[in-house]
Amino acid sequence: MRVHFIAIGGSAMHNLAMALHQKGDQVTGSDDVIFEPSKSRLDQYGLLPVTFGWFPEKINENLDAIILGMHAKEDNPELLKAQELGVKIYSYPEFLYEQSKNKTRVVIGGSHGKTTITSMILHVLHYHDKDVDYMVGAQLEGFDTMVHLTEENDFMVLEGDEYLSSPIDLRPKFHLYQPNIALVSGIAWDHINVFPTFDGYVDQFRIFMNSIVHGGALVYNEEDQEVKKLAESAENPMRKFPYTTPIYKVDDGQTLLETPEGDMPIAIFGAHNLSNLAGAKWICQHMGVDEDEFYEAIASFTGASKRLEKIAESATSVAYKDFAHSPSKVSATTAAVKEQYQNRKVVACLELHTYSSLNAEFLKEYEGALDAADEAVVFYSPDAVKIKQLEEVSTAQIEQAFKKNDLITYTNPAEFKAYLTQKDFSNSALLLMSSGNYGGLDFDEVKSMI
Repeated sequence: MRVHFIAIGGSAMHNLAMALHQKGDQVTGSDDVIFEPSKSRLDQYGLLPVTFGWFPEKINENLDAIILGMHAKEDNPELLKAQELGVKIYSYPEFLYEQSKNKTRVVIGGSHGKTTITSMILHVLHYHDKDVDYMVGAQLEGFDTMVHLTEENDFMVLEGDEYLSSPIDLRPKFHLYQPNIALVSGIAWDHINVFPTFDGYVDQFRIFMNSIVHGGALVYNEEDQEVKKLAESAENPMRKFPYTTPIYKVDDGQTLLETPEGDMPIAIFGAHNLSNLAGAKWICQHMGVDEDEFYEAIASFTGASKRLEKIAESATSVAYKDFAHSPSKVSATTAAVKEQYQNRKVVACLELHTYSSLNAEFLKEYEGALDAADEAVVFYSPDAVKIKQLEEVSTAQIEQAFKKNDLITYTNPAEFKAYLTQKDFSNSALLLMSSGNYGGLDFDEVKSMI
């Protein structure tokens, strides 16, 4: 099969390109800019474009498929040429469905937790040498790529993102997968540049639940009231399996999960991660892994990349970074670190980086999100606000939104770095939450501060 990627450098796109290359397909691609680690990884597989830019001459009728990334625009020269020639154009999720339509599709959805749950499932299956096709949104230990495709595997596990599919297909990605087995972990308003109302956002999950094939299964977090309401009212003929956070305790910085065989130490922590574990357990049981096998495997799960990832530790201090940016995730992650390190000072730093978090109207959703921290810092770049063409946000607005009297705010990357460098982190737990990098912060330098 001959496949060409328009915008091959994206995190998801370059992983799919490598997966198809490994499968034996002939893969080419273009992009106007490619950053690390995508650049090195594509180069390693011989897939890095020789020259950056768009080249309509690369598009011809001999191609079996074009895969179009979200980074491309509607007037992309290669896209226009493909449309003119009538070459089949797929969005990323469309192509994944095409590759898995004869398999049992397991789709993990939710505003938060979907990467972690998908990672847990894959870890357990890998531990027990059960090979499946998959697509996950983080690099996992023991896995070469974030996408794996074969002809022979019976299952495909897909992380189900609610963001749009492509510049010419404005459906949420998870609407296209038609799962046999689906999970919804939680609903908390996000992507307000695409879903300007909460009701409109929630409706995407209703459509997702109704896309489950007849006779399929829905696993859902019944502690989330929006999820529970949608699941219970869904009329799609399917089996429904609610889950709740399992019983656990924290003893001297160690989380112990209650199991039929007694308390079991696990590497992850926080109520939200224990809830994720409960959902993953249900899915694994649907895939033929029994309870004992699940517990044996999950004991060694240390987390997905950038999801409460421990980046440094000394005798008295520890530092984590986390992808958290939505209000509910920020709140859950901060509370988890405080629960795990009750006798330490928790310093929680949050970068407002996404369209939603930098939106003046959306800011009020962050009220109380950092309350569990002993010291809370918010960093945002006025330049990022300008780039995203949003209304300017003031420090006063941020302080008012979070409603935390002693909140510290920074808008200058050098000043934020100086704050970290000069701070004594003895008997502390540092938490860095962002989907960005605080204006260029080197996380390796942070390790030397702990």
